[in-house]
Amino acid sequence: MTLSVYFVTPDGVSDATVLAAVRGGARLVQLRDKTASDAAMTDQARRLVRLLAPFGVPLIVNDRLRVALAAGAAGLHVGQTDGDPVRLRAALGPRALLGLSIEDAAQLRGLAPGTVDYIGAGPVRATPSKPDHADPIGLAGLGRIVALSPVPVVAIGGIGRADAAAIRATGAAGMAVVSAIAGAVDPRAAARDLALAWGGAA
Repeated sequence: MTLSVYFVTPDGVSDATVLAAVRGGARLVQLRDKTASDAAMTDQARRLVRLLAPFGVPLIVNDRLRVALAAGAAGLHVGQTDGDPVRLRAALGPRALLGLSIEDAAQLRGLAPGTVDYIGAGPVRATPSKPDHADPIGLAGLGRIVALSPVPVVAIGGIGRADAAAIRATGAAGMAVVSAIAGAVDPRAAARDLALAWGGAA
């Protein structure tokens, strides 16, 4: 699992945009759609699993366990109110990826060892991609979560290419973005710029 450039899709994303992001350098894709039906999301997830396989890029489904299982996705990503990670791990099996959103370092305390594979920490900054987000944690908050997390941490929320060096300096394993790729005129070039910025920050 490589978290360096992690593309989280907006509602209604096209398969073409996802492919462009992966061709540009996205190493993990999370299919997130708060408006699609389970059936429609499962259909798209199945297509994307097939399309991403030649690139070796895993597809993660946001929130919907049944969709992830039905589509044969690589795993699931959930928030703090989306279910018990222990139960979700049991349903997914030991080989699937399970990610968990964290908004505060205190939320790590009750995390059962071996349950999740990575943490999504944020929002680092306010972001229009998720209007109901929690208060921004900033780079300092991100650093605290990284220091305490038993698993790799990916930063999310209002971040882009210019933040790569500062985020990497906290010890985070990558950057998760929505609009920095999906909102670009050329999503492939945007993903490539993010990948180059992350690599250059090493």
